[in-house]
Amino acid sequence: MNEGENTAASWYEATRVQSRERPRLNFTLDVDVCVIGGGLAGLTVAREVARRGWSVAVLEVNRVAWAASGRNTGFVLPGFHETIDNMVERIGLDHTKQLWALSERGLDYVRRAIAETGMPGVDPAPGWLHVSKTDNDGEILSEVERLRWVGADVEHWPTARVREVLPNKRYFNALHFPGAIHIHPLNYALGLATDAERLGARIFEGTAVTAIDGAGVRKRIDTPEARVRAGHVVLACNVQLGSLLPRLGATLLPITTFVLVTEPIARLSEIVRYRGAVSDTNRADNHYRIVGSADTGGERLQWSGRMRVWEADPRWVRRGLVADIRRNFPALGKVGVAHLWRGTLGRAIHRMPQIGEIESGLWVASGFGGHGLNTTAMGGELIARGIVEGDQTWRLFAPYELVWAGGRLGRMLAQSTYWARRPVDRIGQGLARYREWARLRKVARRATRGGQGASPTPAAPHAAD
Repeated sequence: MNEGENTAASWYEATRVQSRERPRLNFTLDVDVCVIGGGLAGLTVAREVARRGWSVAVLEVNRVAWAASGRNTGFVLPGFHETIDNMVERIGLDHTKQLWALSERGLDYVRRAIAETGMPGVDPAPGWLHVSKTDNDGEILSEVERLRWVGADVEHWPTARVREVLPNKRYFNALHFPGAIHIHPLNYALGLATDAERLGARIFEGTAVTAIDGAGVRKRIDTPEARVRAGHVVLACNVQLGSLLPRLGATLLPITTFVLVTEPIARLSEIVRYRGAVSDTNRADNHYRIVGSADTGGERLQWSGRMRVWEADPRWVRRGLVADIRRNFPALGKVGVAHLWRGTLGRAIHRMPQIGEIESGLWVASGFGGHGLNTTAMGGELIARGIVEGDQTWRLFAPYELVWAGGRLGRMLAQSTYWARRPVDRIGQGLARYREWARLRKVARRATRGGQGASPTPAAPHAAD
């Protein structure tokens, strides 16, 4: 381990705002709504239920946002992890448009909550650039057209424009989403918790749920020291559902990804000139952004990738993450790692969130992995409106039912697919760079034959580039 590297605490923990410790539940409590899980979705449910005047309690086994909600990349994006083509094929164009609009509403919710409450330390910054590593302009233009059909605010950036802000010979054209933002997710979660309590919600940390009796009008939720009675129970505990409700937990595929934050880099903004979030893949590698500032000790690069279906030690992937940075931005030189951590999220096999009432008075808000934070906000608000107001908008997610994720075999298949696709993708990316080199070489030769003087012949791409 390098000097200064911290593999236990995330950069978010190192830069979190002050927040009070919340008590363990040790007395019988009767409320309208009991939320199990103090992550982003559960806190949004609590905030919106309390805003509407109902009593609500949140039970968190550890502390607020200790799991994926406080350890993710901080991207708040429109849309879903599932592709537009697959959504239209399954549910039709009009239905897809409605779901896309809901995803945009989730993004707006996050932006509005930050502004309304003046959350400290969240630091929202605009923009998301989804970069292609192959010369597929036609495919990107078609994707822009399909996204605009469903209501997306998206732009096509040609290769030259992409490389102006991200000088990387691996990068070609891109999709740009100017309305997306990226934030400090832990401070956002702490801000949600504070505002939910201001509105009347009660949050208990260090409180494990040992059993749920969902029969009857009033549900019973048991904890080691107390019991809660509630008219509605919301399960917002992601992959942690497995120990409480194994059959429901088995509908999620646990995906662990790894995040590092570098030591301050003096010339970072001169090399990485795009200040929004960046993804250069549809899979785990690579998602990055600039974090920090002169006021917080200097600008740093946050970099995420290297998927596993088990909770591997982050130190096992450290070298690979650093190699990814050097491969994409060699001008940065040697980078020091200040923080390195992992986060485990839950993903349904249909790649859509799980939102809705699964039994009378029993609700689920889960499966947000791969979507960005917009769906936690959207799902939390939809469930709160469904409970208090009887709103049925959540039923738009009914076609994406709870499906068994395949157990150990499903996890093995997901990991094998990820590993198998990486060399295939690299071959395609290498061919794209070769085609670009061949075109430039041809132009240089024509210029020489035309008497325009000798033009420099571009160097052939190296296989390791």
